Amino acid sequence: MSQQNLLNHARAPQFLLALALAAAPTGCQHPRQAAICECKPETPARATKAGAAIGQPPPRRVTYTPQVYPVDERGFSPVDKALAKAFAREELIAEDADESLNPYVLKVVSAYPLDGSHPYHCGWNPREYDIYNGVTQNLWFKGLVVAKAYPDGSRCSYCCGFTFEVFFRAMQLRNIQKGLDPDDFNGMTFHDLFNALQLWYIEGKGDCERRAIVSYGLGKAIEDLDQARPGDFLSYDTTQPGGHSVVFIDWLRGETNQIIGMKYFSSNLSGSKGVGYGEGKFSDSNNGKGLIRKSLRIARVGAIKDYKPFNRLEIPRRNAYAPTQPTRTIQVPAPPEAPTTLSPPKPTS
Repeated sequence: MSQQNLLNHARAPQFLLALALAAAPTGCQHPRQAAICECKPETPARATKAGAAIGQPPPRRVTYTPQVYPVDERGFSPVDKALAKAFAREELIAEDADESLNPYVLKVVSAYPLDGSHPYHCGWNPREYDIYNGVTQNLWFKGLVVAKAYPDGSRCSYCCGFTFEVFFRAMQLRNIQKGLDPDDFNGMTFHDLFNALQLWYIEGKGDCERRAIVSYGLGKAIEDLDQARPGDFLSYDTTQPGGHSVVFIDWLRGETNQIIGMKYFSSNLSGSKGVGYGEGKFSDSNNGKGLIRKSLRIARVGAIKDYKPFNRLEIPRRNAYAPTQPTRTIQVPAPPEAPTTLSPPKPTS
Protein backbone atom coordinates (compact mmCIF):
# COMPACT_ATOMS: atom_id res chain seq x y z
CA MET A 1 0.00 0.00 0.00
CA SER A 2 1.39 3.42 -0.92
CA GLN A 3 2.16 6.06 1.74
CA GLN A 4 -0.78 8.18 0.53
CA ASN A 5 -3.15 5.21 0.76
CA LEU A 6 -1.88 4.49 4.25
CA LEU A 7 -2.57 8.09 5.27
CA ASN A 8 -6.05 8.03 3.75
CA HIS A 9 -6.78 4.75 5.50
CA ALA A 10 -5.57 6.20 8.82
CA ARG A 11 -7.57 9.40 8.47
CA ALA A 12 -10.92 7.72 7.85
CA PRO A 13 -11.49 6.38 11.41
CA GLN A 14 -10.68 9.80 12.88
CA PHE A 15 -13.19 11.53 10.62
CA LEU A 16 -15.90 8.98 11.35
CA LEU A 17 -15.17 9.30 15.07
CA ALA A 18 -15.52 13.08 14.82
CA LEU A 19 -18.90 12.68 13.13
CA ALA A 20 -20.10 10.19 15.71
CA LEU A 21 -19.04 12.38 18.63
CA ALA A 22 -20.36 15.63 17.19
CA ALA A 23 -23.05 16.08 19.82
CA ALA A 24 -20.99 14.96 22.84
CA PRO A 25 -21.46 17.32 25.83
CA THR A 26 -17.84 18.41 26.19
CA GLY A 27 -15.99 21.58 25.30
CA CYS A 28 -13.53 24.40 25.92
CA GLN A 29 -15.96 26.90 27.41
CA HIS A 30 -19.21 26.74 29.31
CA PRO A 31 -21.19 29.08 31.59
CA ARG A 32 -19.18 28.47 34.75
CA GLN A 33 -15.98 29.14 32.82
CA ALA A 34 -17.07 32.11 30.75
CA ALA A 35 -15.92 34.72 33.27
CA ILE A 36 -12.30 33.66 32.80
CA CYS A 37 -11.67 32.10 29.42
CA GLU A 38 -11.62 34.60 26.59
CA CYS A 39 -12.70 31.94 24.11
CA LYS A 40 -15.42 33.27 21.82
CA PRO A 41 -17.99 30.73 20.64
CA GLU A 42 -17.68 30.26 16.91
CA THR A 43 -21.31 29.19 16.44
CA PRO A 44 -24.55 30.45 18.05
CA ALA A 45 -25.94 28.65 21.08
CA ARG A 46 -28.89 27.11 19.23
CA ALA A 47 -27.66 24.01 17.43
CA THR A 48 -29.31 21.14 15.62
CA LYS A 49 -28.81 17.52 16.63
CA ALA A 50 -26.17 17.22 13.95
CA GLY A 51 -24.21 20.01 15.64
CA ALA A 52 -24.89 22.66 13.00
CA ALA A 53 -26.29 25.98 14.19
CA ILE A 54 -29.61 27.05 12.67
CA GLY A 55 -28.89 29.18 9.62
CA GLN A 56 -25.13 28.79 10.11
CA PRO A 57 -22.44 26.52 8.62
CA PRO A 58 -21.83 23.25 10.51
CA PRO A 59 -19.30 23.52 13.35
CA ARG A 60 -15.68 22.76 12.67
CA ARG A 61 -15.65 19.41 14.47
CA VAL A 62 -17.99 17.83 11.90
CA THR A 63 -16.42 19.36 8.80
CA TYR A 64 -12.66 19.30 9.35
CA THR A 65 -10.43 16.94 7.38
CA PRO A 66 -7.98 15.07 9.62
CA GLN A 67 -4.46 16.03 8.66
CA VAL A 68 -1.01 15.01 9.77
CA TYR A 69 1.01 17.56 11.73
CA PRO A 70 3.98 18.87 9.74
CA VAL A 71 7.25 17.79 11.31
CA ASP A 72 10.84 17.66 10.19
CA GLU A 73 12.74 14.46 9.41
CA ARG A 74 13.25 13.89 13.15
CA GLY A 75 9.55 14.18 13.91
CA PHE A 76 9.99 17.61 15.51
CA SER A 77 7.33 20.30 15.34
CA PRO A 78 8.43 23.91 14.73
CA VAL A 79 8.51 24.53 18.50
CA ASP A 80 10.30 21.22 19.17
CA LYS A 81 12.91 22.24 16.62
CA ALA A 82 13.45 25.64 18.25
CA LEU A 83 13.92 23.96 21.64
CA ALA A 84 15.94 20.97 20.44
CA LYS A 85 19.32 22.21 21.68
CA ALA A 86 17.90 23.09 25.09
CA PHE A 87 16.27 19.65 25.45
CA ALA A 88 19.56 18.05 24.37
CA ARG A 89 21.39 20.09 27.07
CA GLU A 90 23.52 21.65 24.34
CA GLU A 91 22.05 25.00 25.38
CA LEU A 92 21.76 25.45 29.14
CA ILE A 93 19.20 27.81 30.61
CA ALA A 94 20.59 30.24 33.20
CA GLU A 95 18.51 30.01 36.37
CA ASP A 96 17.38 32.94 38.47
CA ALA A 97 18.35 33.43 42.12
CA ASP A 98 15.29 31.50 43.37
CA GLU A 99 15.71 28.63 40.89
CA SER A 100 12.12 29.18 39.78
CA LEU A 101 10.62 27.80 36.57
CA ASN A 102 10.39 31.30 35.06
CA PRO A 103 13.57 31.25 32.91
CA TYR A 104 12.43 27.96 31.38
CA VAL A 105 8.96 29.39 30.77
CA LEU A 106 10.49 32.33 28.90
CA LYS A 107 12.70 30.00 26.86
CA VAL A 108 9.65 27.98 25.82
CA VAL A 109 7.69 31.14 24.96
CA SER A 110 10.53 32.30 22.71
CA ALA A 111 10.18 29.15 20.59
CA TYR A 112 6.69 29.90 19.24
CA PRO A 113 6.51 31.52 15.79
CA LEU A 114 4.66 34.84 15.66
CA ASP A 115 3.64 34.58 12.00
CA GLY A 116 0.10 33.32 12.52
CA SER A 117 1.04 29.70 11.80
CA HIS A 118 -0.30 28.70 15.26
CA PRO A 119 -3.85 30.14 15.03
CA TYR A 120 -6.68 30.47 17.55
CA HIS A 121 -9.67 28.15 17.80
CA CYS A 122 -12.14 27.53 20.62
CA GLY A 123 -15.36 25.71 19.75
CA TRP A 124 -18.22 26.01 22.22
CA ASN A 125 -21.33 24.65 20.54
CA PRO A 126 -20.91 21.74 20.36
CA ARG A 127 -18.06 21.55 22.82
CA GLU A 128 -14.87 19.72 21.91
CA TYR A 129 -12.95 18.47 24.95
CA ASP A 130 -13.23 14.90 23.68
CA ILE A 131 -11.07 15.72 20.64
CA TYR A 132 -9.24 18.94 21.61
CA ASN A 133 -7.77 20.57 24.71
CA GLY A 134 -6.51 23.87 23.32
CA VAL A 135 -2.87 22.82 22.80
CA THR A 136 -0.88 23.09 19.59
CA GLN A 137 0.31 19.47 19.72
CA ASN A 138 -0.40 16.40 21.80
CA LEU A 139 1.22 16.55 25.25
CA TRP A 140 2.44 13.16 26.45
CA PHE A 141 2.81 12.42 30.18
CA LYS A 142 3.74 9.01 31.56
CA GLY A 143 2.89 7.32 28.28
CA LEU A 144 -0.56 8.91 27.83
CA VAL A 145 -1.81 12.06 26.13
CA VAL A 146 -2.81 14.48 28.87
CA ALA A 147 -3.92 17.19 26.39
CA LYS A 148 -4.96 16.71 22.76
CA ALA A 149 -4.22 18.95 19.78
CA TYR A 150 -6.93 19.57 17.20
CA PRO A 151 -6.90 16.63 14.75
CA ASP A 152 -6.83 18.80 11.62
CA GLY A 153 -3.10 19.54 11.74
CA SER A 154 -3.60 23.28 12.19
CA ARG A 155 -1.69 23.66 15.51
CA CYS A 156 -4.46 25.92 16.82
CA SER A 157 -4.87 26.75 20.52
CA TYR A 158 -6.90 28.75 23.01
CA CYS A 159 -5.69 30.72 26.01
CA CYS A 160 -5.80 28.32 28.97
CA GLY A 161 -4.73 25.41 26.78
CA PHE A 162 -1.77 27.37 25.47
CA THR A 163 -0.55 28.50 28.91
CA PHE A 164 -0.86 24.91 30.17
CA GLU A 165 1.24 23.78 27.21
CA VAL A 166 3.93 26.35 28.05
CA PHE A 167 3.90 25.21 31.69
CA PHE A 168 4.14 21.56 30.65
CA ARG A 169 7.03 22.09 28.23
CA ALA A 170 8.92 24.24 30.74
CA MET A 171 8.53 21.61 33.48
CA GLN A 172 9.89 18.88 31.22
CA LEU A 173 12.71 21.10 29.98
CA ARG A 174 13.87 21.93 33.51
CA ASN A 175 13.78 18.26 34.53
CA ILE A 176 15.85 17.23 31.52
CA GLN A 177 18.41 19.97 32.08
CA LYS A 178 18.78 18.78 35.68
CA GLY A 179 19.08 15.10 34.71
CA LEU A 180 15.68 14.14 36.14
CA ASP A 181 12.79 12.10 34.77
CA PRO A 182 10.99 14.50 32.38
CA ASP A 183 7.63 13.36 33.76
CA ASP A 184 8.41 13.85 37.46
CA PHE A 185 6.17 16.74 38.46
CA ASN A 186 6.48 16.53 42.24
CA GLY A 187 5.43 12.88 42.12
CA MET A 188 2.17 13.62 40.30
CA THR A 189 0.44 10.73 38.54
CA PHE A 190 -1.21 11.06 35.14
CA HIS A 191 -4.57 11.57 36.84
CA ASP A 192 -3.08 14.18 39.17
CA LEU A 193 -1.88 16.19 36.18
CA PHE A 194 -5.15 15.70 34.31
CA ASN A 195 -7.01 17.02 37.36
CA ALA A 196 -4.56 19.93 37.58
CA LEU A 197 -5.30 20.65 33.92
CA GLN A 198 -9.03 20.91 34.71
CA LEU A 199 -8.29 23.27 37.60
CA TRP A 200 -6.10 25.29 35.20
CA TYR A 201 -8.98 25.41 32.70
CA ILE A 202 -11.39 26.70 35.35
CA GLU A 203 -13.85 23.81 35.45
CA GLY A 204 -15.23 24.70 38.89
CA LYS A 205 -15.71 27.54 41.32
CA GLY A 206 -12.41 29.02 42.48
CA ASP A 207 -10.36 27.24 39.82
CA CYS A 208 -7.47 28.90 37.99
CA GLU A 209 -3.81 28.33 37.14
CA ARG A 210 -2.83 29.49 40.62
CA ARG A 211 -5.03 26.85 42.25
CA ALA A 212 -3.50 24.10 40.14
CA ILE A 213 0.08 25.21 40.89
CA VAL A 214 -0.42 25.72 44.62
CA SER A 215 -2.65 22.67 45.21
CA TYR A 216 -0.04 20.27 43.84
CA GLY A 217 2.83 21.85 45.79
CA LEU A 218 4.61 23.24 42.74
CA GLY A 219 4.76 26.90 43.71
CA LYS A 220 3.13 29.86 45.35
CA ALA A 221 0.58 32.60 44.82
CA ILE A 222 1.87 36.12 44.13
CA GLU A 223 -0.24 38.70 45.98
CA ASP A 224 1.94 41.83 45.66
CA LEU A 225 1.87 43.03 42.05
CA ASP A 226 5.36 44.47 42.38
CA GLN A 227 6.62 40.94 43.12
CA ALA A 228 5.40 39.52 39.80
CA ARG A 229 8.14 38.44 37.38
CA PRO A 230 8.27 37.59 33.68
CA GLY A 231 7.30 33.94 33.32
CA ASP A 232 4.63 33.90 36.04
CA PHE A 233 1.23 32.47 35.11
CA LEU A 234 -1.94 34.47 35.63
CA SER A 235 -5.54 34.95 34.62
CA TYR A 236 -7.85 37.94 34.83
CA ASP A 237 -11.43 39.04 34.20
CA THR A 238 -12.48 41.93 31.97
CA THR A 239 -15.22 44.54 32.22
CA GLN A 240 -16.82 43.20 29.06
CA PRO A 241 -17.72 39.75 30.49
CA GLY A 242 -14.82 37.45 29.75
CA GLY A 243 -11.24 36.91 30.74
CA HIS A 244 -7.88 35.54 29.70
CA SER A 245 -5.11 33.14 30.72
CA VAL A 246 -1.60 34.44 29.99
CA VAL A 247 2.12 34.25 30.70
CA PHE A 248 3.09 37.48 32.44
CA ILE A 249 5.83 39.55 30.76
CA ASP A 250 5.81 43.01 32.37
CA TRP A 251 3.66 45.78 33.84
CA LEU A 252 2.56 48.84 31.94
CA ARG A 253 3.26 51.91 34.09
CA GLY A 254 1.97 55.47 34.13
CA GLU A 255 3.74 58.79 34.48
CA THR A 256 4.31 58.32 38.22
CA ASN A 257 5.42 54.69 37.78
CA GLN A 258 2.05 53.34 38.93
CA ILE A 259 0.88 50.04 37.41
CA ILE A 260 -1.82 50.72 34.82
CA GLY A 261 -1.81 47.47 32.83
CA MET A 262 0.28 44.54 31.70
CA LYS A 263 2.18 42.95 28.85
CA TYR A 264 1.76 39.23 28.33
CA PHE A 265 2.18 36.27 25.98
CA SER A 266 -0.78 34.08 25.12
CA SER A 267 -3.09 32.68 22.48
CA ASN A 268 -5.99 34.56 20.85
CA LEU A 269 -3.85 37.61 20.12
CA SER A 270 -5.99 40.18 18.31
CA GLY A 271 -8.88 37.76 17.94
CA SER A 272 -7.69 34.98 15.69
CA LYS A 273 -4.04 35.62 14.78
CA GLY A 274 -2.83 33.01 17.22
CA VAL A 275 -0.02 33.10 19.77
CA GLY A 276 1.98 36.22 20.46
CA TYR A 277 2.61 39.22 22.70
CA GLY A 278 -0.25 41.40 23.83
CA GLU A 279 -1.06 44.05 26.40
CA GLY A 280 -4.05 45.54 28.17
CA LYS A 281 -4.87 48.32 30.62
CA PHE A 282 -6.72 48.02 33.91
CA SER A 283 -10.23 49.44 33.88
CA ASP A 284 -9.42 51.81 36.77
CA SER A 285 -6.79 53.43 34.52
CA ASN A 286 -8.76 53.25 31.27
CA ASN A 287 -12.12 54.98 31.72
CA GLY A 288 -13.77 51.93 33.25
CA LYS A 289 -12.94 49.54 30.40
CA GLY A 290 -10.38 46.74 30.33
CA LEU A 291 -8.81 44.36 32.82
CA ILE A 292 -10.26 44.14 36.33
CA ARG A 293 -7.33 44.68 38.68
CA LYS A 294 -8.80 42.86 41.68
CA SER A 295 -9.47 39.76 39.55
CA LEU A 296 -5.78 38.96 38.98
CA ARG A 297 -4.73 35.45 40.03
CA ILE A 298 -0.94 35.16 39.76
CA ALA A 299 1.25 32.15 40.54
CA ARG A 300 4.87 31.11 40.15
CA VAL A 301 6.26 27.59 39.89
CA GLY A 302 9.16 27.52 42.32
CA ALA A 303 12.40 25.60 42.70
CA ILE A 304 12.26 21.81 42.65
CA LYS A 305 13.80 21.74 46.13
CA ASP A 306 10.89 23.86 47.35
CA TYR A 307 8.13 21.54 46.12
CA LYS A 308 5.67 20.72 48.91
CA PRO A 309 3.80 17.47 49.60
CA PHE A 310 0.17 17.51 48.48
CA ASN A 311 -2.89 15.71 49.80
CA ARG A 312 -5.30 14.52 47.13
CA LEU A 313 -8.14 14.56 49.63
CA GLU A 314 -7.74 18.33 49.99
CA ILE A 315 -7.72 19.07 46.25
CA PRO A 316 -11.05 19.49 44.41
CA ARG A 317 -11.59 16.56 42.07
CA ARG A 318 -12.93 17.77 38.74
CA ASN A 319 -14.94 15.54 36.43
CA ALA A 320 -15.85 17.96 33.64
CA TYR A 321 -14.62 15.52 31.00
CA ALA A 322 -12.77 12.23 30.67
CA PRO A 323 -9.09 11.68 29.79
CA THR A 324 -9.94 10.18 26.39
CA GLN A 325 -7.00 9.24 24.23
CA PRO A 326 -6.60 9.93 20.49
CA THR A 327 -7.40 6.88 18.35
CA ARG A 328 -4.01 7.21 16.71
CA THR A 329 -1.26 9.74 16.14
CA ILE A 330 0.29 10.13 12.70
CA GLN A 331 3.31 12.29 12.01
CA VAL A 332 5.12 12.47 8.69
CA PRO A 333 7.88 14.81 7.61
CA ALA A 334 6.83 17.99 5.88
CA PRO A 335 7.48 17.87 2.12
CA PRO A 336 10.93 19.21 1.24
CA GLU A 337 11.10 22.71 -0.11
CA ALA A 338 11.60 22.99 -3.83
CA PRO A 339 15.22 23.81 -4.70
CA THR A 340 15.87 27.36 -5.71
CA THR A 341 16.36 27.68 -9.46
CA LEU A 342 19.27 29.92 -10.34
CA SER A 343 19.00 32.07 -13.45
CA PRO A 344 21.80 31.51 -15.97
CA PRO A 345 24.36 34.31 -16.02
CA LYS A 346 23.78 37.01 -18.56
CA PRO A 347 26.35 37.06 -21.35
CA THR A 348 28.76 39.92 -21.19
CA SER A 349 29.41 42.04 -24.23
